[in-house]
Amino acid sequence: MTFKSTVSVFTLAMVAMTSTPSVGFAEGELNLYSSRHYDTDERLYSDFTDATGIEINRIEGKADELITRMQAEGANSPADILLTVDTSRLERAKAAGVLQSIESASLEDRLPDYLQDSDNQWFGFSQRARIIFYDKADVQNPPKSYLELADPAYEGMVCHRSSTNVYSQTLMGAIIANHGEEAAQEWAAGFVNNFARDPQGGDTDQLRGLVSGECDISISNTYYFSRALRRDVDGLNAEALASIGWVFPAQDAEGAHMNLSGGGVAAHAPNKENAIKFLEYLASDQAQQYFSAGNDEYPAVPGVGLSSSVAALGIFKPDDLQASEIAANVPKAQAIFNAVGWE
Repeated sequence: MTFKSTVSVFTLAMVAMTSTPSVGFAEGELNLYSSRHYDTDERLYSDFTDATGIEINRIEGKADELITRMQAEGANSPADILLTVDTSRLERAKAAGVLQSIESASLEDRLPDYLQDSDNQWFGFSQRARIIFYDKADVQNPPKSYLELADPAYEGMVCHRSSTNVYSQTLMGAIIANHGEEAAQEWAAGFVNNFARDPQGGDTDQLRGLVSGECDISISNTYYFSRALRRDVDGLNAEALASIGWVFPAQDAEGAHMNLSGGGVAAHAPNKENAIKFLEYLASDQAQQYFSAGNDEYPAVPGVGLSSSVAALGIFKPDDLQASEIAANVPKAQAIFNAVGWE
């Protein structure tokens, strides 16, 4: 089942429609290497331990550092699971040889095909839509697609992150896949010409740029905005949020680009069975609902309900482009960025 056939998952009143697989009670431990930096994930870990009896030992760090560490540890690595954000990093881990293929009918059945590695070395468990935000007072006709962001009508109005950021790279990777390299480079050149300031900061900074008046249009992952709807975020209070509108891009074409968070079993996992249980737990209704409630993400499993802060953004069509295809285009994306002067 593809995500496009389950667009109604992104509605306010949706309730869970899938059955939750049982992860079973076991013993022992699980060594988790994670680059997810969210305090709310503590609940995921404690719920897994309560359900299974498996204790989780964690090592946290940046994705590239963890991958390098696993390579250096080799066959002596204690890692059972690598958990990280973005397709490109998951593919990097696979290319580095630090993941292994696994068999799990539960994961294959519950997760859409495009969120699964072709060799079952990694799986996506949550998503964020990368969409257009704009100042409602200054932008009467916001762009309706990523390609429209290069329109000269928006010259000097757009804020974005640097080209070295994985969100920039995977968005460009998707544009290459959907429209071709020539069109992608033409788009990038026009987009750079429309920058209101040099690329800088994170996604929250792009939203703050709208509030401060530095720019009129920006791109951000949805969970940064939804988080601000749910709780106070510096510079993004209720009054500020009320001034910001949003567009889910390319709704009459490929759909909105989706970033993912996912994980896989380490190549030399000493607790492989427990590692598979953990991944299967992340695909359970309980965990999937908490990705939305705890961190304002979209579930990967079709039919799982959304938190009100996520559902408030409305219904949309996501792009179901194969995640591995996007990651494969990252080197081309960076070459295009360099060619057009996107810093």
